Amino acid sequence: MDTPVMTRNRIKVLLELRPALDKHAGIPQQTRLLFRGLSLLEDFAVDGLIQSSTHALGKGLPPPNDKAWFGPLPKHRQVDRLARIVVMLEQKFLRSYMSVAPLMARRLLGASEGLTVFDPTHYRDFIWRRLFAKTLPAADFPIVTRAGFRVARAPWTAMHVCALVSGSLGHALFPRMDSDEFDVMITETPYPATVSRRTRLVVRYHDTIPLLMPHTIADRRHHQAFHYRALRRNVESGAWFACVSESTRKDLLSIFPQVERRSVAIHNMVSHDYFDEASSPGRVSEIVKTRLNARVYRSADPALQSSITNGSLSGDAPAYLMIVSTVEPRKNHLTLLSAWERLRTAGFNDLKLVVVGMLGWQQAPILRKLRPWIQRGDVVMLEDVPSDELRLLFKHARATICPSFAEGFDLSGVESMKSGGVVVASDIPVHREVFAHAAEYFNPYSVEDLTRGIRDVIAPGRALRRSELVACGAEVAQRYVCEAILPKWHEFLTSQCVEKGTRAVRKEVMQH
Repeated sequence: MDTPVMTRNRIKVLLELRPALDKHAGIPQQTRLLFRGLSLLEDFAVDGLIQSSTHALGKGLPPPNDKAWFGPLPKHRQVDRLARIVVMLEQKFLRSYMSVAPLMARRLLGASEGLTVFDPTHYRDFIWRRLFAKTLPAADFPIVTRAGFRVARAPWTAMHVCALVSGSLGHALFPRMDSDEFDVMITETPYPATVSRRTRLVVRYHDTIPLLMPHTIADRRHHQAFHYRALRRNVESGAWFACVSESTRKDLLSIFPQVERRSVAIHNMVSHDYFDEASSPGRVSEIVKTRLNARVYRSADPALQSSITNGSLSGDAPAYLMIVSTVEPRKNHLTLLSAWERLRTAGFNDLKLVVVGMLGWQQAPILRKLRPWIQRGDVVMLEDVPSDELRLLFKHARATICPSFAEGFDLSGVESMKSGGVVVASDIPVHREVFAHAAEYFNPYSVEDLTRGIRDVIAPGRALRRSELVACGAEVAQRYVCEAILPKWHEFLTSQCVEKGTRAVRKEVMQH
């Protein structure tokens, strides 16, 4: 790859926004925070890439350097085109499988996938509410809606399928992205396309779970294949990898050791919407009643309905443990449930359990174990809890439990620390790296050890230990604020990634 050329002394960055179209937390949240952060840097010009995972989009406006374009579209035609993109993102007309054949044909003919322009002038409400409002506070509205945006028409899944199908026939064909205007393209997962020679591809690498723990992922067959093939192609094409933790980087190097010189660890950012504030624990009951998980509480079972109306966490200072994560096997809800049940029979009979997060995959066995307690109102399941309410829940919980068997980073623990909460975490390398001395650790495979870990921070005689953890948590959480993480991105994208010579990279790719 050729060394990118700077435009007007500013580095032009194209940042994939596809994850931001979905969900509140995890990768979508980090996508929004990174876009906001890079948009604040004066020597960066950041455009967001709008692309659907599953549906084809319409044409945007011609890019400024489109030599095949003969004059501007009338304003009404421009508005019509952009409005159609909005409609397609909302109603989803053409599914991804219908896009595979045309995508493969264009690739065979040597054509690239063009990027058209999405002018946000008339669509700031859509840009804000659809892409950013789930994570960012309203004060960030002008920062993210004044940016530029590009449109990739082909669905992200269709790109994966194109490579998968052609690979089964002998040679994997990845679509070519016409990114020639940009110095850097940052993707949020291994990306199923190649970029222009002058563009440096940076993969924001979150975890190796689809490869090292495939038994815990959704749609295992396709997810694992998509991840591996795209990751291998990114490695072979000379991409750089910005891993969310050193633990994730080590896992990546255990699979592709050749990217050691092209990989760095830059931790995730914690949202500036989490902070320790004075608040009343009496509000917990109000939050619980208004944020119940609709899929769980849709049942007409009278006992289940009763648990809603009675308010299981009522009172001035309700006692509860909390876990914030998608309900799926890797998150280890059942070990937490067993430990919580033991605590209730060992003197903590009023202790409740609050589960915050959407229902994921393979969740039926987990819900089956939780349901008797849900019906009694002792386990409460919430979803779509905004950050101002979540920070209150973190602060007043007896402890936030992070029991996962594996993680790339685990943001919920940092958010709890930032909000003045206490964290009990599974003793896995990434937790030790990210939480440092600010958590109580336990063996994630041992109910007894988790029971001990929770008791050591919630027992009446453990007030000093709690105070130590709160103080340490406040200190450790500051490592992940935007002001601490953004300079690392700036250094990486300028000195290490963009300006670094490419001869060593080319030699390295050829050797492997």
